Amino acid sequence: MTFLDMLRDATARNDSLLCVGLDPEPTRFPESVRGEAHRIYDFCAAIVDATADLVCAFKPQIAYFAAHAAEDQLERLMQHMRANAPHVPVILDAKRGDIGSTAEQYAREAFERYGADAVTLSPFMGFDSIAPYLEYHGKGAFLLCRTSNPGGDDLQAQRLASVEGQPLLYEHVARLAQGQWNKNGQLGLVVGATYPAEIERVRALAPTLPLLIPGVGAQGGDAAATVRAGLREDGPIIVNSSRAVLYASGGADFAAAARSAAQATRAALNAARV
Repeated sequence: MTFLDMLRDATARNDSLLCVGLDPEPTRFPESVRGEAHRIYDFCAAIVDATADLVCAFKPQIAYFAAHAAEDQLERLMQHMRANAPHVPVILDAKRGDIGSTAEQYAREAFERYGADAVTLSPFMGFDSIAPYLEYHGKGAFLLCRTSNPGGDDLQAQRLASVEGQPLLYEHVARLAQGQWNKNGQLGLVVGATYPAEIERVRALAPTLPLLIPGVGAQGGDAAATVRAGLREDGPIIVNSSRAVLYASGGADFAAAARSAAQATRAALNAARV
């Protein structure tokens, strides 16, 4: 199955628009294992097992593993998800952005070493930085488009005087991803939940692309506004929540609490679908 096939299947099977982000920070682990970086795999695997029937995707953030020299634990986690939640696609949140042979190696890392179904990328070096990932047919690539951080305005909200119509930079990225860059139908866009009006603008420019939308939960994005702005019949959305699910409890019941938080977020998203 392609990434898009898996996404559609998981969305329908689990009746869910929710993606759980796996951003393990040992200092926030349950008290009995707090600060123990060698328990990253155990913590994340427990979250996966508690939420696998509630999500349309998982999104491990590679920096949280690499910072603790835990890449081997990420490999084990990817294998665990394949074995225990094979119907749920995995998006490796890496935000890579390089060209040539370096980009080829990053693509190999994401899709061969870790076996991800999709990856996040920075498109600001142009199509050269995207092309190596598209050689992996059936895999997905999400391009940063309109991010939720305040500093995103520094570049993304600037007008391009050299482009017809003088679009904002993020609008230009959306048009390229919907059009000439999307050669094999593999591209999607990352749009922050804190800007629902701009989600709607991106959706107008890219009506069929999957949108990965972080920022619901701890970052304050509104679930209902996000769904109304981004979800269309032919345009799926993947709404990510990380900290609000992972750290719903600091006790021994952390996995059960994560499940309850995921259930509540899924319900809020589904309520807005009507």
